[in-house]
Amino acid sequence: MRTALVHDWLNQMGGAEDVLEALVRMFPDAPVYTSMYWREGMPHSYRSWDIRCTWMDRLPGIYRHHRPYLPLYPLAFSRLDLSGYELVLSNKSGFCHAVRAAEALHVCYCLTPTRYVWEFDSYASREALPAAVQALLRPFVNWLRLWDYRAAQRVDRFAAISNSVRERIERCYRRDSSVIHPPVDTARFRPSSSPEGYFLIVSRLMPYRRIDLAVRAFSQLGLPLVVAGEGRAREALEAAAGPNVTFLGRVADEELPELFARCRAYVVPGEEDFGIAPVQAQAAGRPIIAYGAGGVLDTVIAGETGVFFLEPTAEALAGAVRTFDPGQYDPRACRKNAERFSSEVFTNSLSQFLESSLQQGRD
Repeated sequence: MRTALVHDWLNQMGGAEDVLEALVRMFPDAPVYTSMYWREGMPHSYRSWDIRCTWMDRLPGIYRHHRPYLPLYPLAFSRLDLSGYELVLSNKSGFCHAVRAAEALHVCYCLTPTRYVWEFDSYASREALPAAVQALLRPFVNWLRLWDYRAAQRVDRFAAISNSVRERIERCYRRDSSVIHPPVDTARFRPSSSPEGYFLIVSRLMPYRRIDLAVRAFSQLGLPLVVAGEGRAREALEAAAGPNVTFLGRVADEELPELFARCRAYVVPGEEDFGIAPVQAQAAGRPIIAYGAGGVLDTVIAGETGVFFLEPTAEALAGAVRTFDPGQYDPRACRKNAERFSSEVFTNSLSQFLESSLQQGRD
């Protein structure tokens, strides 16, 4: 079957790229269409893929600074004609669902409806955008919502990464979707017989991740917090952190299993659409302390594999940490729960969903 994969951009690693790698394994002969591809900044293995970029790939500075080109992504993807394929599978958090699929079945694996379009007020607040800039952007954002909604109506079927995203798809696009959790390579992780005392966060350091809440909470508590990852919020986070908070920067993949396995608990300070790292931590036998919203409601079992705090504040997180008892969580239960989200489960679930979608199309 002639299949095309579509991805928003290829200039940074994250959960979206984990999903894309799984899709490429499922469809090794399918080309990957994307807005732009930073060859030197992405894994070497990607160079064997058939990656086809839009004209945006030639724009100056786009690899390191792709956000200023926000108005151009809808234009680039809406002009991308994939009418020669039978199946188009878009892996979307931005605008790539807008491709023209013609008679092909277009299935969108939705990581989230475009966050800075549908949640502009909270996005602008976290980014500390000046009021004048917000006023200038608002008419464009309102137009972009209309455009995004119309583009979503051209998709034949949606799959959502979590129940939270399924509800967001319904609210934003008025479309139904099926929940297919993203793949997690749980086989890489194993529990340790001697965990240490530090708490852990592994994340891109972006404002919407709310790492600032954890930095403030643990700086007040004086307990050791280890933060792994890079991002544009790192400088501000380090400036606000006490001496008990350690920033590791980017950690090599081969070092992550031990880092997870030896932590006291993994911390999720903000709402995540799904959250691969909390599943990795559970696969390593470690419990979770998480803000009780978003994807963790799918992946963490309260009282069995973790605990939730209910307000997105440093004080609420600090309160949960104070009462947290790692001894009440069985590493085997954490590991068993994580296996529900393995790569094999994802592949089987998505394959069945695609087959069902194709059969409906034939009927």
